[in-house]
Amino acid sequence: QVQLVESGGGLVQPGGSLRLSCAASGLTFHPYGMGWFRQAPGKERERVAAISWSGSTYHANSVKGRFTITRDNAKNTGYLQMNSLKPEDTAVYYCAARYGSYLFTSRYDYSYWGQGTQVTVSS
Repeated sequence: QVQLVESGGGLVQPGGSLRLSCAASGLTFHPYGMGWFRQAPGKERERVAAISWSGSTYHANSVKGRFTITRDNAKNTGYLQMNSLKPEDTAVYYCAARYGSYLFTSRYDYSYWGQGTQVTVSS
């Protein structure tokens, strides 16, 4: 059974930083891609960043230059480093994964999802 567990969310002031982690278990085959998505109240879930097994990355324009997605395949863990946070970054952040070697950027590509972690950017 595949399980994704996010951690690292919280309350931060504008301009601050957070690092989200996504620990994956039950993914018994390689390769697999990972992604981060977010959903604010009343809005659709939107893509934030994605990373392929080999390390190719995608970042949404809204976070480019501020957020960085990485992964540690040996630890089956993905990360999202978020710097220069803005109030509009406030949302529940979800980690996602699916088997395959490509860089998957659409939420419809992903088979497995975590429960989400709340990120609130406010003074």
